[in-house]
Amino acid sequence: MKKIYFLCTGNSCRSQMAEGFAEKYFADRYESRSAGVEQHGLNPRAVRVMAEVGVDISHHRSDLIDEDYFNQCELIVTLCGDARDKCPMIPQGTKHLHWDLLDPARAVGTEEEILTVFRQVRDEIKEYVLKLDKF
Repeated sequence: MKKIYFLCTGNSCRSQMAEGFAEKYFADRYESRSAGVEQHGLNPRAVRVMAEVGVDISHHRSDLIDEDYFNQCELIVTLCGDARDKCPMIPQGTKHLHWDLLDPARAVGTEEEILTVFRQVRDEIKEYVLKLDKF
């Protein structure tokens, strides 16, 4: 089974959502995990907006990059510039994609305005993940 690693800064939102969608759509073909260059804890708003589309990520944890898993992956996806710049050297022969996504955890405004940003990023991530079907 091919392995995918989704990486972002704190493994609290974007990479968690990507892992959730990959688990939903490709669990029969890909093993997927997510991690960060730091641990910020799972963002409850990410859990909430994913639940709205039928994806439960409430059991996920915020993890640091596991170098053993990293080195076994066929695909590494960075979801922000910070992760791209700080992740370990991509192993030769490993495919790397970069999705430069807005960090929804930095959204400001009312709760509904913040959730709107989370939903927009969630929907963008879903589109990207669905394209991995051809990976």
